[in-house]
This record gives sequence, C-alpha cells and structure tokens, in this order.
Amino acid sequence: MVAPVVLSIDAMSGDHGHSVTVDAALLALQELPELQLILVGDASTLNAELVRHKHRPAGRLAVQHASEIVEMHELPSKALRNKKDSSMRVAINLVKDGRAQAAVSAGNTGALMATARFVLKTLPGIDRPAIVSAIPSINGHVHMLDLGANAECDAQQLLQFAVMGSAIVNAVHGIERPTVALLNIGEEEIKGNDAIKAAAALLATSGLNYIGFVEGDGIFLKDVDVVVCDGFVGNIALKTGEGVAKMMKQFMQEEFTRSIFTKAAAAMAMPALKALGKRMDPRHYNGASFAGLNGIVIKSHGSADAIAFANAIRVAVREVKQDVPKRITSLLAATLGAPEPALETTAP
Repeated sequence: MVAPVVLSIDAMSGDHGHSVTVDAALLALQELPELQLILVGDASTLNAELVRHKHRPAGRLAVQHASEIVEMHELPSKALRNKKDSSMRVAINLVKDGRAQAAVSAGNTGALMATARFVLKTLPGIDRPAIVSAIPSINGHVHMLDLGANAECDAQQLLQFAVMGSAIVNAVHGIERPTVALLNIGEEEIKGNDAIKAAAALLATSGLNYIGFVEGDGIFLKDVDVVVCDGFVGNIALKTGEGVAKMMKQFMQEEFTRSIFTKAAAAMAMPALKALGKRMDPRHYNGASFAGLNGIVIKSHGSADAIAFANAIRVAVREVKQDVPKRITSLLAATLGAPEPALETTAP
C-alpha cells in the first residue's frame, strides 16, 4: 500500500486565487491516488467553488478556514506581522504542526519566504534558504539557484546552495552525482568577483561533482545539472530567458501569418511547432522549491493556470516522497565533514 502524501494548499493567493487552485487540486487528485489535500482559505468561498465540481474525492480533500489573504503587493514584514490568519500562514502552520507534509502557494514570493522561514526555520548548517527550480535546457532541464531570495551571497552560502541543488536533483531525478557549475561572466579561472572565486575554491575541494564556471548561455546549452548563483543574478537570468522565449514565440507568430505562403508553411510545420511548444511550455516547469527550510514549501508562479499549479503540486509530492530536507542535511554534513544534527520531523 502506498503511503499517503498530505499537502496544504494556499488556495486564496496568487493572481487568480481559488478559481485556479481548486481546479488544480482536483486535477492532481485525479492523477495521484496517494495524494490528500487540505485547501486553506475562506471556507464558504472554497466550499461554494467545490460545489460546482461533480467529482470531489471522498476523504481526500478537506477545507481549512483562514480569514485573511496576503495580497501580491504587500510588504513581507507587514504580511508576517499583521496577517497571522492568512491562507498562506495557515498553510505553512499545517506543515509545522505535522498535519501536512508540504505547502504549496502561488502567493507573494517575499511574504511566502519570510513566513516559511519564520515558522519552519532553516535546516542545521544552512544560513539562508534559496529558491530553486528546473529550467528547460538543450539536454532536458537544469536546476538553478538562487532565483531571487538572496540578492547578495558570500562563498559559504554559494557552497550551501550547491549542496541543496545537488541533493534535490539526486532525490527527485535519481542522478547519483549531479554536475554543479557556478554562473560567471566567463569560464576562465581568473574571471569573476571575489565571492565567486572563493566559492569556486570551496567547491573544488567539497566532494561535490563541481565542473567549474558556466556563462549565461551555458545555462541552456551546457550539459550541467545544477547552476549556482546569487539571487540577484539568478532572477535576472531567469526573467531574461523567459523574455527571450516569449519574444521568439511572438516573432514566429508574426512570420507565419505574414502572407498566404507563410500560413501554408505554418500548416505544414504545425506538428513540429506543437511539439516545440509542449517542450518549452513553462507550465510544465512550474513549482520552485524553497530549499534549506526545515520543511517543504513549493512556490507556484503567481499567474499560473490550473495545469501549471497542478505541476507545482507534483513537485511537492516528489519532494515529500524523497524527504528532500533530510537529504540536504545529510549531504551538507558529508560535504562539510561534520556529524549530522538531529532534525525535527514534520510528517503527520
């Protein structure tokens, strides 16, 4: 018998709120028989939304009332201090209390990180949590961190990011020794600022499968499993890649509709274009991990639709099954040569 996986869903946050999260929850429940969900938010609103759906899995879906919502524009400090009964806070509290094994939210990134760090704390040996996500690449995908949580990082923190990224890739994708690279302005050893050079020296003797520096284009073109950088650079790189993808899509649409001949060419190329669209569809990569917390929190894109949010739920399920926080702690202890500290358990 497969052990159940219980997740709490911040059902009210994000650009679309419950209109997306409820659909995504039901979609994930249909696909994953071991999944149990707790929808967190205004109970009357969520129950009314559920009434619209004919298929509500008995015993696998519950509603937990929360009276407040963290808005997308709110300052993290105010959300943390003033909205203790928000759907975001309650969803994370359920993980802390052991009623859920992971939380998923499409809400305000800063508020979600601040709340998760306050409630769950960081793992032993981790200075700062980092945002990590899979990004499409020529070889399938690459995991990159940090994607925006920490604008400035020292060498030791970049080493910790490398450990966290390696542990996640090993756990979720079964790669025994994931390759790790540092994002830099060149591949030569003399390139980079002091923090990057110091991090490279630490990684070279860490025991991780460190392969050196990678430039911005190498994120998408090199055969590497984990790319490490600070959150300032990582977020810019991520948004740049997203922008280029959208621009290319727009260019292709314009060219294929320019004349009757290009429209005919588009019709002939349609199977290849659909396959390309599916391969690059950002919805299939939605779901970023807040790595380094003593618990699992997955961040969905704020504008995610039901398909994208359901993928974030899948990411949470995989991390629960593989006990990613424990794997991070074990790898960190092995990398730094320190004994493994005891971990608090968050499983029900």
